[in-house]
Amino acid sequence: MNSKAVLCQSEVRRILAAARAEAQNNQWPVTIVVVDDGGHPLALERLDGAAPSSAYIATEKARTAALGRRESKGYEDMINGGRYAFLSAPLLTSLEGGVPVVFDGQVIGAVGVSGVKAEQDAQVAKAGAQCLN
Repeated sequence: MNSKAVLCQSEVRRILAAARAEAQNNQWPVTIVVVDDGGHPLALERLDGAAPSSAYIATEKARTAALGRRESKGYEDMINGGRYAFLSAPLLTSLEGGVPVVFDGQVIGAVGVSGVKAEQDAQVAKAGAQCLN
């Protein structure tokens, strides 16, 4: 039987804090979502000024990264590169801004961010996802 790490609330708080700091340092009004490896929400924080719709979009970006075991940008790149058939794949979103949380080589969750430009969302998500390493 295999064993793996799981996100506990102490790690979730660290991820949120690192992502929040990145967003606030850049004055970006975003929503940050942390999910477990099955895409189930563990935390959501909508910063002041973030659009209400960003909560939904950030959640879907995080779920996509967790279930796909890769950044959501990979799916966006495939579709933008002409692989339109991928639009019918059972993904939740193909927008940049979802980043898996990897620990000891295993995906244990993901961070999704929405509210600013796609590459800025990804920058905030990566700050959170990489803080455990």
